[in-house]
Amino acid sequence: MVTVKIPFLDILKVADSGQAFRIKVIDGSHVELVAFGRYLQIAKTSEDTYSFSCSEKEFREIWAEYLDLGRNYEAIVDSIDANDDYLMKAASFGSGIRILKQEVFETTISYIISQRRSIPSITTSVERISALCGRKITVPDLKAPFVRPLCKEYYAFPTPEELSNLAFDKLESTGVGYRAPYIARAAEEFASGKLDPSSLAMLSDEDLYKALTGMFGVGTKVANCIMLFAFARTGRFPVDVWIQRIEDRYYGGHFDCSPYPDTAGIMQQFMFYYERRKDSAIN
Repeated sequence: MVTVKIPFLDILKVADSGQAFRIKVIDGSHVELVAFGRYLQIAKTSEDTYSFSCSEKEFREIWAEYLDLGRNYEAIVDSIDANDDYLMKAASFGSGIRILKQEVFETTISYIISQRRSIPSITTSVERISALCGRKITVPDLKAPFVRPLCKEYYAFPTPEELSNLAFDKLESTGVGYRAPYIARAAEEFASGKLDPSSLAMLSDEDLYKALTGMFGVGTKVANCIMLFAFARTGRFPVDVWIQRIEDRYYGGHFDCSPYPDTAGIMQQFMFYYERRKDSAIN
């Protein structure tokens, strides 16, 4: 177990922010997630203090980067134009949301699945794919401050090789619909090495965007989501129906990202979360 004081982190909001599809709220102070082939539970133990169900080495090597702990989010919020009333409210409402740096292949497949889908339905397909061909994960014996996991069994998201070996009819049975051929092609291209996460990470934003939109079934929104949530390209600004609604209602049809060249994606997350949750106000 590792206990760390982390400013600007609200694990419940992060779990509800729609970035990742395998992070779930257990109760008012615990979330669990499956990522990088591991199960992790996070417990809020006091103000700004969290316990992680992993070793200190694993926390340093995986979860600190996953939670983007090297970035000063308070300074980012302070950079918001005070005359932008909507964004100021969104940032305040979404305080504690950080951009998760997720595994490249899983993020790519998840956002291919996400096209014209609700978050619960995306989650269902991702979980079904993992159970069909992912490796079973051993959940550690958890003691206080952790609680009982939500499920009896957990599966890692499959590797490209595992997913490319899944029979196409089995893939279709996961509810991915017309996206099945896109997923199958992506798995083949990652498994063959045509698409290599390390090589992609070395590309400029422009070249990475070209590489991703060159994939079968990947358009502008999905490419920008992959760039933001897997490659930490926080200057990207994905536009889905929620963001388009915000732009139309509050920004005359277009949000100007130029004041936020390196943080537009973070602003996008504040806006996305605020627009979806402001009326139910879970915080």
